[in-house]
Amino acid sequence: MTNEKKGVRLTTAMITTIALAVVINYVGGQLALLLRLPIYLDSIGTILCACLFGPVIGMLPPLVSGLIMAFTGDIYSLYFAPVGMILGLMTGFVMRRGKHGKARIILDALVVTLPGTIVCSIINAAVFGGVTSSGSSLLVQLLAHTPLGLTGSIFAVQILTDYADRLISLLLVQAVLKVPAIRKMAGNG
Repeated sequence: MTNEKKGVRLTTAMITTIALAVVINYVGGQLALLLRLPIYLDSIGTILCACLFGPVIGMLPPLVSGLIMAFTGDIYSLYFAPVGMILGLMTGFVMRRGKHGKARIILDALVVTLPGTIVCSIINAAVFGGVTSSGSSLLVQLLAHTPLGLTGSIFAVQILTDYADRLISLLLVQAVLKVPAIRKMAGNG
């Protein structure tokens, strides 16, 4: 499949990796919900796709999973699909720069986190009033009664939890990308 205007050509490896990324995102997200973790673990697959194939392909797993989840009973996940797409886009741009050491990954995690966190905070405040199924909702409700208010509380909690989530996800993906077969699949090894 080729998009002549953009020059993006989906290969079999890309399509299967996107499908795998959707599953990884789903399983990670469900595990975080089950354990009531204050992080989400639902973007590991997105980050993997973005690191392997770049920003455009990195946007596809959250779009596909948002649509699947919306059609199978969780319409609210569709509201947050743009956040994942922004994450895939930013990760693809940031990780294209080359090798990333542990010190650099700390800054990279912040760069890929911030745009999505801003959008996520707005969605969370406007649509959900700060109450979602995430383990971080409890922290939001506690801080909402401080001078930060609801939106400030959502952003404060969101930036902390998103950053921790993205840093953990980037470190996991970085470890996976050291596997020669994975690099070869992406044409990088």
